[in-house]
Amino acid sequence: MNGQLHLGHTFSLSKCEFAVGYQRLRGKVCLFPFGLHCTGMPIKACADKLKREMEDFGFPPQFPLEEETSLSTSSSAASVQEVPIDKAKGKKSKAAAKTGSSKYQWNIMRSLNLKDDDIARFADPHHWLGYFPQLAKDDLKKMGVKVDWRRTFITTDANPYYDSFVRWQFLRLKERNKIKFGKRYTIYSPLDDQPCMDHDRSTGEGAGPQEYTLIKMRAIEPFPQKLKVLAGRAVFLVAATLRPETMYGQTNCWVRPDMKYIAFELANGEVFVCTQRAARNMAYQGFTKTNGKVDVLMHLTGQDILGIALKAPLTSFQAIYTLPMLTIKEGKGTGIVTSVPSDAPDDFAALRDLQKKQPLREKYGIKDEMVLPFNPVPIIEVPGFGNLSAVTACEQLKVQSQNDKEKLTEAKERVYLKGFYEGVMLVGSYAGQKVQDVKQLIKEQILDANEAVVYKEPEKQIISRSGDECVVALCDQWYLDYGETAWKQITAESLKQLETFADDVRKNFEATLDWLHEHACSRSYGLGTKLPWDPQYLIESLSDSTIYMAFYTVSHLLQGGVFDGHSASPLHISPQQMTPEVWDFVFFKEAPFPRTDVPKAALLKMRSEFEFWYGVDLRVSGKDLIPNHLTYYLYNHCAIWPEDRSKWPKAVRANGHLLLNSEKMSKSTGNFLTLQEAIEKYSADGMRLSLADAGDTIEDANFVETMADAGILRIYTLLEWTKEILANTESLRSGPADTYNDKVFISEMNKGIIETAQHYDRLMFKEALRTGFFEFQAARDRYRELCTEGMNRDLVLRFIEQQVLILSPICPHICEHIWKRLGKLNSIMRASWPVAGAVDNVLLASSSYLMDAAHSFRLRLKNLCQPAKGKKILPEKPTNGTIYVAKTYPMWQNKILILLKSLHDVSKYVPILVLLTCCNCCVRFMLFMQHRFRFRHN
Repeated sequence: MNGQLHLGHTFSLSKCEFAVGYQRLRGKVCLFPFGLHCTGMPIKACADKLKREMEDFGFPPQFPLEEETSLSTSSSAASVQEVPIDKAKGKKSKAAAKTGSSKYQWNIMRSLNLKDDDIARFADPHHWLGYFPQLAKDDLKKMGVKVDWRRTFITTDANPYYDSFVRWQFLRLKERNKIKFGKRYTIYSPLDDQPCMDHDRSTGEGAGPQEYTLIKMRAIEPFPQKLKVLAGRAVFLVAATLRPETMYGQTNCWVRPDMKYIAFELANGEVFVCTQRAARNMAYQGFTKTNGKVDVLMHLTGQDILGIALKAPLTSFQAIYTLPMLTIKEGKGTGIVTSVPSDAPDDFAALRDLQKKQPLREKYGIKDEMVLPFNPVPIIEVPGFGNLSAVTACEQLKVQSQNDKEKLTEAKERVYLKGFYEGVMLVGSYAGQKVQDVKQLIKEQILDANEAVVYKEPEKQIISRSGDECVVALCDQWYLDYGETAWKQITAESLKQLETFADDVRKNFEATLDWLHEHACSRSYGLGTKLPWDPQYLIESLSDSTIYMAFYTVSHLLQGGVFDGHSASPLHISPQQMTPEVWDFVFFKEAPFPRTDVPKAALLKMRSEFEFWYGVDLRVSGKDLIPNHLTYYLYNHCAIWPEDRSKWPKAVRANGHLLLNSEKMSKSTGNFLTLQEAIEKYSADGMRLSLADAGDTIEDANFVETMADAGILRIYTLLEWTKEILANTESLRSGPADTYNDKVFISEMNKGIIETAQHYDRLMFKEALRTGFFEFQAARDRYRELCTEGMNRDLVLRFIEQQVLILSPICPHICEHIWKRLGKLNSIMRASWPVAGAVDNVLLASSSYLMDAAHSFRLRLKNLCQPAKGKKILPEKPTNGTIYVAKTYPMWQNKILILLKSLHDVSKYVPILVLLTCCNCCVRFMLFMQHRFRFRHN
């Protein structure tokens, strides 16, 4: 809660909101609670920035002029966290897109129309907890969500009841050996001096440590002039590789001539040469004397280390040389790249360029003996590519040079996976064995020989909320052992019974279970609950919010309707009385009554509330939370209630991100809407209608403002038409609704009700809107057009009532208004879903046929009334027409009907195979007959 809710937040919560509205109409008792998560770094980081800006620039701060001129004046800010842009990604991150381009936190706060005196209060992180949560509640109430606000709470130790609940959860997890302590690799922010989990990042969400084998290539003396001061020392150029099994084929080492490198000393006295960025990572992984400190011996450029002779592990050459490659990127690996041209297309193309182009060698001072004798070495046999897979792939694609980037990318795609899964080693102690079987063994071999070390770095650039580029650190920490076999197995069982609504969502969960291992659950900076047994640490934001749904069931009985719990408890229970044993009694059916001065009746009431509501019937979140938050949600429920499957989650609905007008939402481009702005611009129901119409799948949805405008007009038209009908009911036809058009309209309404219910059941709200509003309205329009004798009054009033009922989950305000105009005494919130009658599909087919025939007749009439080609005189307009009706089917159709009837009498279905044997002239006849028979696909 470090900003206002925006349309993206609203899109996810609207799925719950629509589902609750529908299920209430179906007669279910529904609970839709809403919590306000304040744990983590964002609020603390923002508050500290404000504090520093007042210290550096005074109050009110006087910033440099260039910042003032670049400040965006837009007031539509959803998050007030200032973050840098991840340049490596080439686009704004989610957090950066929210905050715009302002450099200073103070100016971001000003963009929210806050005055300087008010902004100063936000230097206290706890001020945020009282400000933005209330704004969120106000905006959601304007939207009309069906939330029980008595149960709303904020997280962190600012709420003593929730703080007690989280401490109980972690005590039980530790008792059950789910939480452990030790050294492990994790994404880490040196500036914040703590692990940096997904919710602590402004860029790089979802990225974890990537492990490399760091190949040690020892420099052979004599050293070049720049390195002579290191003579007599063990100096290594270190290259990070994911393919240690290919080191048998090394022919050279690549460096980029204009890249900056350093030589730094390790704790064991060795000297490594690599980029500063890579050395910074190594400093937090135990490589250096002092953790986090790089002992730089000298600064170098790639040009300084070109032409050095190296002794490399496993290669067949006595020495290889450093050569120039211009495409090495500084943001990945160490800046030193080992070359295996037999199996790496990029290496082959670059080596071939140097061998063929003497001017290129001369430009960088490379002697012929450093390049010409080194040809690709066969090391792996790859089916279809031979024993020089990279050479073969480059020849097949006609790669001319290392600048053919697209072709080289395709070449890598062709050979890398095939080489791993099907390749067979030709050299070394594992010759004759498959690469995938010996890759790890070869890695261990060179590690044991001290010719390589394990090195890790982030999979991609990760920037913390405080603006720090993160590293991978090996540090002591408390972590949740999600890799534990038994825990993983029981979570997989819970996934089997989980409704995910889409196969892709289930596959994402399964993939996450495959790779997920440990997760750091503690930090030292930010807001949150302290670890009960080690209070120097806070519980991080992805760990204190995994079973918070259980707290909803009793929060209204504890905290007295206020967010932070600082009010009289309805049950007169203090936070101190909520001991771990008391929480056990509330949440575990078999737990004995604890030693406590809390009345037993009060605790039984809490237990009763929990047992009535739990488990969670539906959780809705963005698809980006599947690899972390949603999977942890499953894990923790299985850990706390391992024997009680009724408490496990029942359904998870994941949605895509929300685009605005087909583009990513971004404050800096002005393509951004907060919830408050959307309501003011389109009304609550207009916004809700457009959210429902934005999309149903896990693909990104699209909120289109022109469609929102059109939606408002549709709602307004419905209201005005209803008012007109109710004012003129006497003009409508009375009596039984038994005409042909009446019966068609009745069937169309029944069909719409049934189909819309099916879509609501599957949480397909775009489809529900289509069948329950757009097509429902179209059926009314056809009925109005065709009823030359006038519309039936009872039927029209039934239509209005059914329309507002099936639309009310999405547009409750306008539906409530029309409901009252119909003379209903109780709220539509207390109504029931309409009961659909029978659907006469033959009648609907005949109506559709008549509509098509009438349309065809009009087209023919229009063409007939056009002047002949080359003439201007209009033909005389016909005054009448003749309709011919066949009394019997043609012979060929009779034969088909007899055959179909005989098959239908036997199996009640018509095999599709029969249809496929019919000639093409039968197709239209078959399409008509599908309304008379049920078909089955074999």
